[in-house]
Amino acid sequence: MLIPVILCGGAGSRLWPVSREMHPKPFIRLENGQSLLQNAWLRGASFADVTDILTVTNHELYFKVESEYREVAGKAHKDLVNSFILEPFGRNTAPAVAAAAMQIAAAHGEDALMLVLAADHLIADQAAFAEAVSTAMQLARQGKLVTFGITPEAPETGFGYIEASGNTVLRFVEKPTFEKAQEYVASGSYLWNSGMFCFSAGTLLKEMALHCPEIVETTRVCLQQASRAENKGAAKIELSADDFSQVPDDSIDYAVMEKSKNVAVVQCSIGWSDIGSWRALGDLISPDDEGNRIEGNVMIHDVSNTHIQSHERMTGVVGVDNLIIVDTPDALLVVDRSRAQDVKHLYAQLKSQGHDTHKVHRTVHRPWGTYTVLEEGPRFKIKRIVVKPAGRLSLQMHHHRSEHWIVVSGMARVVNGDNELFVNSNESTYIPAGNKHRLENPGVVDLVMIEVQSGDYLGEDDIVRFDDVYGRK
Repeated sequence: MLIPVILCGGAGSRLWPVSREMHPKPFIRLENGQSLLQNAWLRGASFADVTDILTVTNHELYFKVESEYREVAGKAHKDLVNSFILEPFGRNTAPAVAAAAMQIAAAHGEDALMLVLAADHLIADQAAFAEAVSTAMQLARQGKLVTFGITPEAPETGFGYIEASGNTVLRFVEKPTFEKAQEYVASGSYLWNSGMFCFSAGTLLKEMALHCPEIVETTRVCLQQASRAENKGAAKIELSADDFSQVPDDSIDYAVMEKSKNVAVVQCSIGWSDIGSWRALGDLISPDDEGNRIEGNVMIHDVSNTHIQSHERMTGVVGVDNLIIVDTPDALLVVDRSRAQDVKHLYAQLKSQGHDTHKVHRTVHRPWGTYTVLEEGPRFKIKRIVVKPAGRLSLQMHHHRSEHWIVVSGMARVVNGDNELFVNSNESTYIPAGNKHRLENPGVVDLVMIEVQSGDYLGEDDIVRFDDVYGRK
C-alpha cells in the first residue's frame, strides 16, 4: 500500500503579492488552469495502488484545500479517501511527517509506505517520476528512508545538495556558494535535494525515535489530544494550539535524514522545480521574440526580457529590460529579474508591520463562498459577498459594527435577531450591532450581495459565533 502525504503550508514569501499567508504558493494557478496543489494531488492519485491521500495543512486552509481537491477529483477516475491533519500553525516538516506516519501506522499498519510530496513543486515528466517512485518503493520495503535526488541542470545556490554513489547517500550539503555549486555539478556526484521522500511509517518512526525523540513524543501527545472526525475511512484531525506549541520546530532533513545511517537516494530527471521565485515561475511561460513573458491585460512598447502579470487592470510598460512586474488589485511588485529571490524581504517587512497584504487578498475565500473588499475608510467598509448555493454563514454577532445588506442577484435567507426573512434582488436589510444574524443561500445560483459595514471597529476578529455548520469557532 502506498499513501501519498501532501505537505501544504508555508507562506511563499518570494512569490508575493500573488502568494499570501492565507493564499500561499500551492494555490497559485498554472497555465493549465490548475493550481500547484491540484497538480500534486493528481500526481499522488495517479498511482494504481493508491486509495488514500493524507494532507497536512493549516486549519485555516482546510476548506480551501478541500475545495481544490473536489475541483479535480473527477480527473483521477477513481474514488479516493482524503484525510487531513490540521495544524494551528507551522512547526516545519518533521512534526508534520511524524504526525502523518503515526496516523498512517494506526490506520493501515506500520508497513504502509508513505510518499511525501510538497504541495508547491512542479514535476513535468510524470512517467519518469512514476519510475523513480517504483524504485523508491523497492528500497523502502527493504527498510530504507528514501529521498529523491534531482540530476542538477545548473549550479543553483537555492537548493541543498546530496552527494551520492548510486543509491547510497554519502552526505547532505547545505545551500552552497555559486563556486561550490559549480564544483558539485561538474563532479557528477551531487544531486539537488528535492524534499520528497518514501519510507514505511514504521521505519520512519523508529528512526525518529532514535534521532529526535522529543519530536516523536510531543507529536504523539498532540494526536492523542486532537479533535477527530472520521467518516468512511476519512479522518479530519485538528491539533490543539496548546499541545502543538510544545513540539520542536525542525525539518525532516535536519531531524532525521542527515543523521540516519539508513538513508538511500533515487537519482531522477523528472522536470522538477520548486517554483521558488518569480523568475522560476516566469520560466514556465514561453517567451516572445524579445524574451518577454506576458500574462493578462498588458500593453508593451520597447520592452525586453521582462515578465509581466496583470489579470485585473490594464498595465502599460515602456522601455524597460530584465524586470518582473506583477500587478494585483491591492499590491504591485516591480523587481529586477536578477533580484527575484529578494522579494521575501518585502514580505517580511509587510508582516512585521502587520500590513494586510502579507496575509490576504482583497478577495478572501471562505467555505461558503467569497468576499471582496471594494473600499474602506474611517468607520466604513464595503464588501462584495458571494454565497454558493446551499452556502450558510455562521449564526453570529458583532459588538462594534452594524451592516447593511443589499442583494444584487439570487435570494438570501436571513436571520436577524428574532426574525427570519427572505431578501430578493434589489432588496436590502439592516443588521444592528449586537444582533444575532445569519446569511444563507437557499437557491441554486450564486447569491451576490453588497455589504456596507459601519462602526468604530471593522476588523474581521469582531465576530462571536454561536453556531457554524463548518465547525469554526
